[in-house]
Amino acid sequence: MAKTHEGCTDIAVAVVVLTAEAAELQTRVTALRQELVDVDRRMTAVSAALYRLSPA
Repeated sequence: MAKTHEGCTDIAVAVVVLTAEAAELQTRVTALRQELVDVDRRMTAVSAALYRLSPA
């Protein structure tokens, strides 16, 4: 009986750890998506500035 209880505890610990890791990864994904939005805005601004500088 003790082995079964120990196995359940191990599974519960694994679930808690994996849930925490998933939350951290989701936070990182959100941050990276925002960084991509920021990079896209900067690229658009640079492109517009270069377009204005090009001879007509």
